[in-house]
Amino acid sequence: MIELLKKHRNELHRRFNQEYVLNAVRNRKGHRPIQANNPRGDLILASYNVHKCVGIDKVFNPTRVIEVIRELNADVLALQEADKRFGERIGLIDLDRLKQQTGLTHVPIKAMSKQGLGWHGNALFIKNGEIGDIRQIRLPGMEPRGALIVDFAFVSGHLRVVAAHFGLLRRSRSLQAKTIRSLLENLKPMPTILTGDLNEWRVGKRSSLATLAPYFNLRLGTVPSFPSRFPVLALDRIFAFPSNLVTSIETHISPLSRIASDHLPIKARIDLAGAEETMRY
Repeated sequence: MIELLKKHRNELHRRFNQEYVLNAVRNRKGHRPIQANNPRGDLILASYNVHKCVGIDKVFNPTRVIEVIRELNADVLALQEADKRFGERIGLIDLDRLKQQTGLTHVPIKAMSKQGLGWHGNALFIKNGEIGDIRQIRLPGMEPRGALIVDFAFVSGHLRVVAAHFGLLRRSRSLQAKTIRSLLENLKPMPTILTGDLNEWRVGKRSSLATLAPYFNLRLGTVPSFPSRFPVLALDRIFAFPSNLVTSIETHISPLSRIASDHLPIKARIDLAGAEETMRY
């Protein structure tokens, strides 16, 4: 009987914890939930720092990371820390299993090693679309960092995605943001998303990401993603050009996502048709 009571108490505590975190995210200023209906056929774009597939329980488990990705139901996915960091940069995600369970296909790049998936840990995946130009960028800073810039074509339009993992030092992040903005301003304009673990929790003029304005609308609602057990810092971001490209954004919270990595995934609804119409005028 005592064991049953303990089990019941632990289950109540887990449910309360889950609801408490969900409410904290929902009530955060700028939070915009993704609605279930999708009459225009908008895309879902997600970003996830998988922490080299090591969960907060210190267990290496790529299978549950894939299950979290399946929950996202994304059309475009950016992963950070998708490879081992030291030694041979071996990819940590089973691509066949991922495609079977999610329909997502790996964007082919020149990885850091023969068995790697990412460029400085950044990897991109796509579902039901075509891959165009692929650019692999080295970013300045104290640590080795990089970004992927990939152009996609979907039935609803064209989308450029910049996937990055910025540095831990403020000055490095500022230089990295400035580099990406300069690159984008010299490319043919198209609807563009910058996403990834940008390691910046500040907003406004004090943010190291301020140099991304006015190309990106930095006022787009930020949602907390770190730490996964009780998210308070918006380290993972999704920025859009033009600003109406993203219609909603949210943190993905589930029992599994709170354990599988120290970051929670974030995802946004993308209105490509609306954005391209805006850019024509």
